[in-house]
Formats: sequence, structure tokens, C-alpha cells
Amino acid sequence: MTNETETGLLFRFDNSYARLPAMFYARVAPTPVKAPRLIRANAALARDLELESKRLDTPEAIAVLAGNQLAQGSDPIAMAYAGHQFGGFVPQLGDGRAILLGEVLDLSGQRRDIQLKGSGPTPFSRRGDGRAALGPVLREYLVAEAMHALGIPTTRALAAVTTGEPVWRDQELPGAILTRVASSHIRVGTFQFFAARDDVDALRHLADHVIARHYPEAAEATNPYRALLDVVIARQAELVAQWLCVGFIHGVMNTDNMAISGETIDYGPCAFMDFYNPAQVYSSIDSRGRYAFAKQPPIAQWNLARFAETLVPLLAGETSAALGEAQKAIDAFRGRFEAAWEKGLNRKLGLVEQKPGDLDLAQDLLGRMAAGGADFTLTFRRLCNAQSNPESNAEISTDQQASGLAPNREPPVRELFSDPAAFDAWAARWWQRLSTDPQDAASRAHSMRQANPAVIPRNHLVEEVISAAVADGDFTPFESLVEVLSAPYDDHPVGSRYTLPPEPDEIVQQTFCGT
Repeated sequence: MTNETETGLLFRFDNSYARLPAMFYARVAPTPVKAPRLIRANAALARDLELESKRLDTPEAIAVLAGNQLAQGSDPIAMAYAGHQFGGFVPQLGDGRAILLGEVLDLSGQRRDIQLKGSGPTPFSRRGDGRAALGPVLREYLVAEAMHALGIPTTRALAAVTTGEPVWRDQELPGAILTRVASSHIRVGTFQFFAARDDVDALRHLADHVIARHYPEAAEATNPYRALLDVVIARQAELVAQWLCVGFIHGVMNTDNMAISGETIDYGPCAFMDFYNPAQVYSSIDSRGRYAFAKQPPIAQWNLARFAETLVPLLAGETSAALGEAQKAIDAFRGRFEAAWEKGLNRKLGLVEQKPGDLDLAQDLLGRMAAGGADFTLTFRRLCNAQSNPESNAEISTDQQASGLAPNREPPVRELFSDPAAFDAWAARWWQRLSTDPQDAASRAHSMRQANPAVIPRNHLVEEVISAAVADGDFTPFESLVEVLSAPYDDHPVGSRYTLPPEPDEIVQQTFCGT
């Protein structure tokens, strides 16, 4: 392995985390692969990082993205962290199949991590191979970029390459590597790693690093560490509310998968809900439903309580006072989440002014959707038209369908419910409430379309593109889905397969982590 590419700098590295004390990470280089081939490079993200996207297509650049060469200035490390996994604490986890190449400053001056995921074993691999299969890499690329397009804080995908080598899970699969970009990869579990060792100096060092990197305003507070705790709680409350507003289920909300930056991280068995069910679980490893859709807010609060515990030695001189500070901060989560959730639901329903009873109105709809088996995304999207024209909710007659008089008319919302009358009863309340809101119908339709996506990474579509790539080496469906998901709020022709729920034989019951 050479120390730099022949074409010079690929990234302008400035590696602050690698300058922290040695116990924070292990220095380790990626393991070269046999025959790397570029699947896709993210040109828009490359521009944000001040990279020339065309350079990502060169053999030298692909060698860097595959871990076969190190770009000049790279200082590769595997980060140490611990974590609660499904409620059980593991004192040492760490990057077992990911290597942080370094950090760059993007066009806005924000510091961003550049990480290879699937780049070979590290000291934290725990007898694992350190590799990633093609399917999980494609899933993370798709979902991460879809989340970004939806406006939800997330890690990003800069590139994906195949390795030319197999990996073994329950069967032989093609190997791949994802180049992941994040504001940082510091997790709740990173703090837990040092708390489990009673290393207060390291905790303070880590907290100061996070404040300087992510929350410099906290440094000006009377108690900077309490300010850090407050802002992390606020970011996570807002993030989980955003997840719920698009029907996203993370699937593995362990403390090592909660980023201190407030970004969504680690897209393993994640999924977007089709038919609304608050108890929905897709993850094959979540057998007890710990991370079900509606449980995500209380689990986030539980995780943040574990974060608060790590900061207790820093919050106050007396333990009792420090515990009081931590508890007050954690108690604020619910109010912060509920405010963000209600605001998000109001946007989805086209309500500008927030009034008493609005949350009840939204919850009533969700309850009827659950009882009626209505599709989450499609219900809210069709409300964008129904808000201005109650007649659009009228049933399309058999004669109209047969005569072709309504070929391009969007089916009414009520048809998504097993009992359409249940929707009608709710819609009457909604239309009455809309009549008291100051926004005109045209403005409301526009704002609702920016709150209610037309397309999401539906599970059956994701599985379809993964199957085509893994089984046939065909990446055309993957490319098409990436492009569609890059503009999730755009309208599509009536009946577009990208907007419709799965047919009964297409329903995905389980998603898998891939490790």
C-alpha cells in the first residue's frame, strides 16, 4: 500500500480526532482488496467536499475508495466505543469494519469525517472479517441519500465500490465498501467507553472536543457540560420526530448507533413503513419489538439517559447535584419531542397556526389509518390535493373507470382505508379546521407537498434493486431508484410504481443488518 495517490490530494485532510490521546482509537490501515470497481460516486456531495467528482472515476481514486491506497494526509484509525445493544451493555465495541480516513472542511467550513465501511478487520472486529456485503452497502447508500433529500440530518454516501472478493454470511455474497461522510462518528457509546473505565480525564477531553467541534456555543454557558447535554437532547428529540413524520424505523437504536451530532447513523435493518402500524418492526434481530416505530421516542430518551450518566462527573462537584442536573435535562426530552412531533404533524396536515386540538386531530387520523390499514406515505400525500377540494375525495365510479374519463385522476384518499367512511368522518373535522387557518389553498398545497413525500425507499423497491445487483450484477435499477429518491417531494404520474405500496406478494416482512 502506498501513502498517497499518484494524482496527488484527493481529500484535504485535517484530522482532529486522530490528534486525541491514543486510547480514543487504534491506528490501522484498510486491507487492500483484489479488484475494486466503482458502483457509484456522489457528484453533488463531492462538490460540497471540494472534490472534483470526475477524479472519483479514476483508477487512483477508486484505489483510495477501496482502501488499496491512502490519499496524502490520511491518518486512518478505528474509533473506540462501547454501547448498550438491545438493553445489554457491552464495554468495548469500536469500529469493527470501518476505518476513519480523516476529516475535511466542506464548502461551508463544516468539518466532515471520511470513513470507509467494510474496509477490513481492525482491533475491534471481535473475530469478524471487517468486510461488508454488497446488499447492505447499497441499502445504506440508498437510504442515507434519501434521508438527506427528505431534509433529515444524516450521514451521507460519497461512493460505493465492489471489491472483487466474496464475503461469507449465511451464504457467499459479493463484497463492497461504502465511503461514508458524517459530521462526526462520535456516539453515545463513545462516552460510555470512557465512563465504563472511570476515566474522567478522557470524558472531559472528549466532551471538550465535541463542544469545540459541534456545539461551540456551549463553551460560553455557565455550565458547558450541562449545555452540551441539553443541546444533544434537543437535537435527538427533533431528529426522532422527523423520523416519525416520514414513517422511518431505524431498527437498531443501540447507544452505539446514536450520534452526538444529531445525525441519523448506521442504516442496518432500517425500513420505511408501508401500511401504518405503530407497533411495526422489520428488523430481524429485534425479536421483542424494542425498537418498533412508536417506541423510538422513549428509546431515544433512554439512550440519552445513558449519555447523561456519562457526564455526571462533569456536571457538578457533588454527585447528588450532578444527578439532579442530569435528571432535569432528561426530563425535558418528552416536551421537546412532543413539540417537534406536533409541529411536524401540523405541517403534514397543512396547518400554519397551531391551535388546541390539533394534535388530537392528527392522532385521530393515525388511529384510523392503523385500524383501516392505510398506507402512511400515500395517505398524507393524497391529502395535499384533498385539502383544497373535498370533491376530490369522492369515489371514482366504475363507469368513469371503464370509460376512461378519469385516467389521470389521483384516487381519493378514502380508498386507502378498509372502511372509507372512517376517513370521511375524520376529513369533515379536518376541512372544518382548515377553514379557520389563514393559509390559502394554493399556498397550503405547496407547503404540504414539501412536508409529505411522494416517494420513499419502499422496502420492496430496495430489495428489488439489491437483488438485481447481487444476483445479476445489474446496477441499472439501483441507479434509477437513487435518482428518483433524490427528489422525494416531486410529483409523479398517477400509478407510478415508485409511489405505490407493495402488492401482497411484494411485502417485505423482515430486514437484515448484514454484519
